[in-house]
Amino acid sequence: MEIKAEKLTKQYGKDFALNNFDLQLSGNKIIGLLGKNGAGKTTFMRMLSGHFLQSGGTIKIDDQSPFNNYPVTKNICFIQESNNFHEKFRVHEVLDIASIYYPNWDKNQAKELTKIFKLKEKQKVKALSKGMSSALGIIIGLSSNAPLTIFDEPYIGLDASFRSTFYDLLLESYENNPRMFILSTHLIDEVSKLFEEVVILHEGNKMLHESSEHLAEKHMILTGKKESIDPLMEGKNVIHEKSILGQKSVVLFDEVMESVPSDVEVSKATLQDLFVYLTKEEVKR
Repeated sequence: MEIKAEKLTKQYGKDFALNNFDLQLSGNKIIGLLGKNGAGKTTFMRMLSGHFLQSGGTIKIDDQSPFNNYPVTKNICFIQESNNFHEKFRVHEVLDIASIYYPNWDKNQAKELTKIFKLKEKQKVKALSKGMSSALGIIIGLSSNAPLTIFDEPYIGLDASFRSTFYDLLLESYENNPRMFILSTHLIDEVSKLFEEVVILHEGNKMLHESSEHLAEKHMILTGKKESIDPLMEGKNVIHEKSILGQKSVVLFDEVMESVPSDVEVSKATLQDLFVYLTKEEVKR
């Protein structure tokens, strides 16, 4: 599967949710879609799922527009943060409807996941807690076996144990049936090890698209005495710095240093910290 967005724009009145957004994704992989609230993530995922038309530019899946195009959208399962299912339905009715809509639906997997998450099939959606509603969305997403499966903050209300279960099940589903997963999350540290690629949106534009491996290699944290660190910062792309009691720590992005003084420690940031540094401050490219 190939996704291609070119100069993609979505405008609401005078405000832009996406503004000349370019992105290309392809292959079977788990992709982390990151961004602060209002960055444009949900707008992009909804347009990708064919929910509404763009204001400008193009978005295509295997060279076809997803909007009002069932041959394309039947291969996409988009689980939103909330309001995925009509409240009047019972759990088993939601599963029955999904089995009709998604060509690759796995009934046995859905039954097994219902047991794992301890859902009662006769219970109405309106009676589900936030956590159980999230669990139902996860069951639909994994059991759909859709070639493009999108989760937007899918774990609202789930405790740490069930979130861990979801991550394990996601990886198992991916290994058993490789496909493209897009996962939008604010709990970056919990899932960062699953990501093969990372996309960061910022103010309606793509800030970064890298493989996780390359992203880890693309930055460094330098820590040491201020007088040792300051000369190393000159002319470098510093995305974060802090000083405490004469000690200084800086994060350099997209920089290569052949060597550093022996009194300077070199380390790496977590993906979550790196995301915070990149989106908190103005970064020149």
